[in-house]
Amino acid sequence: MFDLTPAIWITLNQRNNALFMNSQTKNLLSISYLGPVRYYAWILTSRQTLIEQHENYSKQSYRNRCRIAAANGPLSLAIPVVHHHGNKTKITDIKIDYSTSWQNIHWRSIISAYRSSPFFEFYEHELAGFYTSREKYLFDFDRKLLDLMLGFLQIEKPCHLTSSYVNSDSDAIMDLRDMIHPKKSKNKDDGQFRAVPYDQVFHDRFDFIPDLSIIDLLFNKGPESRKILKECMNNKW
Repeated sequence: MFDLTPAIWITLNQRNNALFMNSQTKNLLSISYLGPVRYYAWILTSRQTLIEQHENYSKQSYRNRCRIAAANGPLSLAIPVVHHHGNKTKITDIKIDYSTSWQNIHWRSIISAYRSSPFFEFYEHELAGFYTSREKYLFDFDRKLLDLMLGFLQIEKPCHLTSSYVNSDSDAIMDLRDMIHPKKSKNKDDGQFRAVPYDQVFHDRFDFIPDLSIIDLLFNKGPESRKILKECMNNKW
């Protein structure tokens, strides 16, 4: 993916701000691995969500990584993938690399971080299965996790897969495919989303860490998570 100059980024933000105010707008997301809070806030509050399945895989994105609150601060968990030659491998063709014990590492990290959180035990069993079974493709793994998270959050709006690659110039689509990205500022508003603080694990060591993985919100706030997602999108309007 290319980097946007500040001038172009401002223009895109202005365009997206206008689209956000249009109730007919659909939002367009890339698939994500236990995506951040803002990812699910958009799904909850948008009229319709499209998940891009015809894009090329992008490294160092939420497509194969998430951020949690660990004892030493934010921790990034990345799913290793089979490397392909070149940079134009379709996201649905990316295979998960099981040559390392990444599932064990991720699950142990999640347990270590959240076993003392108020609602961990309510979601633990269903989530644990993803760290023992072996899904072949990253997209399928992420999609099943997305369905699980939507169920936990009681979000009944379906996420539709794109039938072809979507042109980001469409006037009816809010393009968030690369706006929601680990390298974008984690502490600033994006013009629509504003992080709403909530009690987190290790709050005695660190200030509130915004926009971590959705599991951080679920494990800490449980049934209140849906309400907080709405508040994250209402502060500006």
